[in-house]
Amino acid sequence: MLKIPGYEGGPLVRGAAYLDDPLFWPVHLGTCLRGEHAQRAAFGADWDAAMELYRVLSAESEWPVFSVSLLSGHIIHVVYRNIEGDQGVDYLIHHPVWSAAETLAVDDGHFMGPGMAWPELLSVARQSATEDVEDPDTRLLLLFPTLGDAHLPDDATVPLTTALTALTSIEEPAEVASMLLENQGQWNPARWRLAGGACINDGGHSYRNPGNVFALPEGRLREISDALNG
Repeated sequence: MLKIPGYEGGPLVRGAAYLDDPLFWPVHLGTCLRGEHAQRAAFGADWDAAMELYRVLSAESEWPVFSVSLLSGHIIHVVYRNIEGDQGVDYLIHHPVWSAAETLAVDDGHFMGPGMAWPELLSVARQSATEDVEDPDTRLLLLFPTLGDAHLPDDATVPLTTALTALTSIEEPAEVASMLLENQGQWNPARWRLAGGACINDGGHSYRNPGNVFALPEGRLREISDALNG
């Protein structure tokens, strides 16, 4: 059985087969698609089929896991935590020498994040991998819900539109990309800066804000920054 060190719950199963389903992506990005207009643009006429897929993804009998390997040897695990009454998606990072995985972000009703800045998200998407999730577009959309960045470049819609065009059946991918970047994660967009060799932010719900009592330790913050930035 699949296990992630230090992570309790399961049964964990590899979810790679879902990545080829165009409907998986609007479901996965659902918390970033706020309002009826955004949902209509993303789901279109496929709403009922998408909701059926959501029920499968969130079934207690299996917790799908998607893994993204980094050049540093770290792995980001995206886990569908299917506990009745406490469902959500956990974004974890682990290295083989660590005794337990660390949490980057949590996408649920008690959200925690952001977990990544925009340059980090692009860096992770473009890092070459020979195992787990290899495709850059897939990596970008899979980890997009961790994003929270108040300072996006003017061309940020370009890679997101490319990914949506390649992987989904969305009719107007550029429009949906713009809405996703406007909303980002469930938290307010954070301001990021480099301090003591670590990329940190000012988010009140982020594990990467040293000012929060629940923040990751200083050494972990530096190591994670290095890993995400390639």
